[in-house]
Amino acid sequence: MIAIDFGFGPIEAEFWRWMFLMTRIGAALVAAPLFGMVNVPPQVRVITAGAIALLVAGWTNVQAPAHLFSASGLLAVAGEVLVGTAMGFVLQFAFAAPLIAAEMIGGGMGMSIAASVDPQSGRSSPALGQYFTVVLTLVFFGVGAHLHWIALVVKSYTVFAPGQTWLGPDRFMEIVSFGSTLFATALAMALPVTLMLLLVMVVAGVLSRSAPALNLFSLGLPVTIAGGFAALIATAPILTDRMVELSAQAIAASGRLIGV
Repeated sequence: MIAIDFGFGPIEAEFWRWMFLMTRIGAALVAAPLFGMVNVPPQVRVITAGAIALLVAGWTNVQAPAHLFSASGLLAVAGEVLVGTAMGFVLQFAFAAPLIAAEMIGGGMGMSIAASVDPQSGRSSPALGQYFTVVLTLVFFGVGAHLHWIALVVKSYTVFAPGQTWLGPDRFMEIVSFGSTLFATALAMALPVTLMLLLVMVVAGVLSRSAPALNLFSLGLPVTIAGGFAALIATAPILTDRMVELSAQAIAASGRLIGV
């Protein structure tokens, strides 16, 4: 029996089961970079987690611990939070890659001082990084990766039932290894634009040496910014392909995390 009993019998048991299912799903949504944004109302997160948990309650036979508010029951709840947070944390790694790439590109373009408020964290971040994040979000939704990720969260209930020990060293290594993929992807996204910016700087340096009358300090920044935007336009298909690959890698890492 659940420690708190209001006398509603089976209805109350189903309610606590539903609340227990919401724990893992809610933790995953809060840790994910989309539903975890600071400007997403808490009511939206609770309603979304409750709706998904209601479907999971009909699809699976997961039961709440017999003594939910005992030490063992609270440990089971903590395990659910840990599972959901780990799956959302993988997506946080994926959405951090464009910000790192934007830092490298913005520094080469001379736009490192251009910043805006990050809707995910509420803190200041590079304006170019916000553009990359928006593009990655559109790609993530466009390829249906969000549906695959939610399906993996639901699948985790059948692979790792509540109360099972799952976070062994191999699971932690999956998260760490995807962190290395994060930096490799960020470098691959920034490298084409950075190389084109290097070419622009070399041309500007040659012109300044061949024509000393040109003021490099007054022409250098506009030329670098214009060259950077031209490079972004020219490499847009490459960047989009990288973001599609990044979305697929994030879903694959989430699947490996639960052993699927």
